[in-house]
Amino acid sequence: MRRLLLLVGAVVLVDTMFFSAITPLLPTYVDRFDLSKAGAGVLSGSYAAGAVLGTLPAGWLAVRAGSRRTLLLGLSLMALSSVGFAFAGSIVVLDVTRLLDGIGGACAWAGGMGWLVSVTPSEQRGTTIGTAMSAALAGVLLGPVLGAVAQGVGPKVPFCVVGVFATSLALAALRMPAPAGTGLVAVDHPYVTVWRETRVRLGAWLVLVPALVFGAVEVLAPLALDGMGASGLLIGGVFLVAAGIEGVAQVFAGRATDRLGRGAPIRLGLTGTLAFLLVVTVPDAAWLLAVVVVAGCVLSGIVNTPAMTLMSDGVEDAGLEHALGFAIVNLVWGGGQVLGSVVGAGLASATSDAVPYLLLAGVCAGTLVALRGRTRELAGAAVREAA
Repeated sequence: MRRLLLLVGAVVLVDTMFFSAITPLLPTYVDRFDLSKAGAGVLSGSYAAGAVLGTLPAGWLAVRAGSRRTLLLGLSLMALSSVGFAFAGSIVVLDVTRLLDGIGGACAWAGGMGWLVSVTPSEQRGTTIGTAMSAALAGVLLGPVLGAVAQGVGPKVPFCVVGVFATSLALAALRMPAPAGTGLVAVDHPYVTVWRETRVRLGAWLVLVPALVFGAVEVLAPLALDGMGASGLLIGGVFLVAAGIEGVAQVFAGRATDRLGRGAPIRLGLTGTLAFLLVVTVPDAAWLLAVVVVAGCVLSGIVNTPAMTLMSDGVEDAGLEHALGFAIVNLVWGGGQVLGSVVGAGLASATSDAVPYLLLAGVCAGTLVALRGRTRELAGAAVREAA
């Protein structure tokens, strides 16, 4: 299982690197192709669009063809799109390659994580998911470095290297035995079936809440910091530091999920997020707001690992392919982030930043209240057995 964990960790690392590498490259492509703000937005958002388009088909494919084949398809698309991006000579090709990479990332995420969790004992599932999430956050940190290198030496070499790395990961996956499908239920409508499981619905909601929070914060916090005189370097550094700390925190959240059950880290993260949302508009100095934002991002982020673990428990109870759960995670997280950004910014523009933050605080508080009667659903396998 260690080899598979390293493989899947490398897959999500490469995927998130490609996703976040566009940040330092965007001004270069705006100048090169004379893009408007709308055109820049399409280039930046084409990956996310591909991920959303590919998410549900990736889960369906995993049910029909297996997790490994879904992972291999994803890695193939990632390799091709990386090389295509490296040699792109028009904005259309750039947009299409990032769209394809988003689809490939959705397949690789669902297939890889589904495969990994299917061979992980339930009592170790949180630690495994937390480790993989840590690798994804490392990719978020390294992506801008990749983009900066591409900006300095040109995109051909660095993005071809990414393509070669994705190909080598596919070859490594081919050498590993395919996951056993014994015991899985064959159904005509897998998403309908899996959605009937209480743990799946509850886990999806718990993924949605931090996604909404992060979507609002990633728009409102930079603008607030800028209004306090913070430089672009400081603003970028705030989110890089948050991602780095969260990457470490995910590992500990995973261990706590296995030892204490799914509920304890979820409640801790939601309580911390609630406190953050209540105080985020209080700081009147950029450095203090930066500290608060880092803490808020980390606290809301650690909800994801136990929430995904909870969903995997529900998928297992239904006897279905674990990739289905991670396909739902991908869709819910992406949709929540977009909704949080758009609605949060709109409400703040019409009123003040405090309004969307307080509404989200109400969502967190309501969720905490609703969880009070969910003790058994939130308990992990070890905790349930001990009881």
